[in-house]
Amino acid sequence: MMTQADRLDTLLTEERRFAPPESFRNQANYRDPEVYERAARDPEAYWAEEAKNLDWFRPFTKILDWNPPHARWFYDGTLNAAYNTVDRHRFGPRKNKAAIIWEGEPGDSRVLTYDMLGREVDRAAHVLKSLGVQKGDRVTIYLPMVPELPIAMLACAKIGAIHSVVFGGFSARALHERILDADAKVLITADGGWRRGNVVPLKRNADEAVQGTPVEKVLVVERVGAAAAAPWTPGRDVSWREAMAAAPATPFPCEEMNAEDILFLLYTSGTTGKPKGIVHSTGGYLVGANTSLRTVFDIKDDDVYFCTADIGWITGHTYIVYGPLSCGATVVMYEGAPDWPDRDRYWQIVEKYGVTIFYTAPTSIRTFMKWGPEYVQRHRIDTLRLLGSVGEPINPEAWMWYHEHVGQGRCPIVDTWWQTETGCAMIAPLPGLVTTKPGSATRPVPGISADVFDEEGQSVPAGSGGYLVITRPWPSMLRTIWRDDERFARTYFGKFPGIYLPGDGAHKDEDNYIWILGRIDDVINVSGHRIGTMEVESALVDHHAVAEAAVIGRSHEVKGQAITAFVTLKEGIAATDELMNELKRHVVEKIGALARPEEIIFIADLPKTRSGKIMRRLLRDIAEGRVLGDTSTLADPSVVESLKEMYKDKE
Repeated sequence: MMTQADRLDTLLTEERRFAPPESFRNQANYRDPEVYERAARDPEAYWAEEAKNLDWFRPFTKILDWNPPHARWFYDGTLNAAYNTVDRHRFGPRKNKAAIIWEGEPGDSRVLTYDMLGREVDRAAHVLKSLGVQKGDRVTIYLPMVPELPIAMLACAKIGAIHSVVFGGFSARALHERILDADAKVLITADGGWRRGNVVPLKRNADEAVQGTPVEKVLVVERVGAAAAAPWTPGRDVSWREAMAAAPATPFPCEEMNAEDILFLLYTSGTTGKPKGIVHSTGGYLVGANTSLRTVFDIKDDDVYFCTADIGWITGHTYIVYGPLSCGATVVMYEGAPDWPDRDRYWQIVEKYGVTIFYTAPTSIRTFMKWGPEYVQRHRIDTLRLLGSVGEPINPEAWMWYHEHVGQGRCPIVDTWWQTETGCAMIAPLPGLVTTKPGSATRPVPGISADVFDEEGQSVPAGSGGYLVITRPWPSMLRTIWRDDERFARTYFGKFPGIYLPGDGAHKDEDNYIWILGRIDDVINVSGHRIGTMEVESALVDHHAVAEAAVIGRSHEVKGQAITAFVTLKEGIAATDELMNELKRHVVEKIGALARPEEIIFIADLPKTRSGKIMRRLLRDIAEGRVLGDTSTLADPSVVESLKEMYKDKE
């Protein structure tokens, strides 16, 4: 007889299998399974071979120096990230190939060939130099999703400055903290940006944020114009348009950077304390980004690649800018919201530009499910050949919806697990080789050694769960936390010496496929039994009426914690007591009585960041009546306000 504990793993026993279609496999960049064996036999040799896909000014002879927790990769070689992403293509056969296809939210658009992009990067580099920016200086970038954002990043890389991109949805306070920590001398921002037809007041936020910081110049991109009504500070503020027009048209020479020189800082928010400035190197990061585009995304010269992330997050850094452009790919950038002016905007873009590879977040997919397939069906999207998922674990039903309605049953799905800290995809199927299971990120990519450990630091057997760990160094790993190396060592290598701890729980199934269960903190202790939030959420979304669910643990005087579920229903379905009871029974049937939600709260939307992550921490704060933590990353702050009102009404 199956015990309650046994049943907690039933959702991770997925019977559905999807082998790569023969037509895809025959054309895939990687279709020989020997790549896994070769990388496992000698990981350093594997990465050294992959690194040769970049252009080096001085070729490396040293591959890895590993002094846990510090790694140096290719550390006697020199290169430049802007040269590898732009110049080597613009001076070759890709000169007139589209590098960036940009679509603005109001409907305006631009296409930049590699030659055009290179000219813009050169001018921007001249501008930054004229503002006093030198190699090693920090430049903070606070822009909407416009072409000037990657241009500014690549201009920094060209002159050897360290860029720190701050997501355009962050508040003035959040921007201020990041400028101060980075000690930035220049801020690049815009007069405003567009979001669902409204102006985002970036310049006003920037003016407030730079007070009391070392920022000497604010370079302002003119995006919105008079609608922004942005104030101007003479002597400090500089017009991007005027500065670019006045800049020399001559090429700007690339700074020769050591592989271990810092390319960028990217701040992540911890649950407490100040944001962490994640440090990424030039050589190792670029090798990871370039390699994963060829392996995981099977990028080819005729692909049109659309990643829906914002460049303010690591996904945009790696999979809009440095990865695709280093491969000479054509990248689609979109400025606005997926439902503006209607809910088919992404599919309109896919059809308009003939997108072949589409990469988005599970929260977006579940939103598409909620809206219904008719918005997808309005458009011809049969150019798509590969789909990707990123940001958090994808539940099996959302995976299947994505497969059937967007992939039309023929596109492989690469479910990717990785982090700001890892730099590139770490666990994901190679689409021409790996049979996928809905909901599983499958296996580590070649060159990555991942495992699941128990509390004592031992590898768990198949069919068990524990801590996800990375057991060997890899090129694109973070080098440290900016100006806080002690925090770096404690946070990521403190539990298991020499072993990287991402902070996620995971399950290893009978085929040794890895299932990501979410953050270690997202575990509910019900009467002494540990229940992963992902398991209960997957059970709820498995019900035909549910579009999305978020589960938290709420204090309970008897059980220790009880399960509270926040549920969003598909359109046209009414929230009733009968449905609530039916959902509770459904969870019991799928998992067991231990996982039965104590309460189910029907809500119109869940609190999410603009990158698509559900903010369960805020849900816990609201449910427990605590003071809310930082809400600056929320896509829609009104969601939290409505939840707070709901809880007031219950009291």
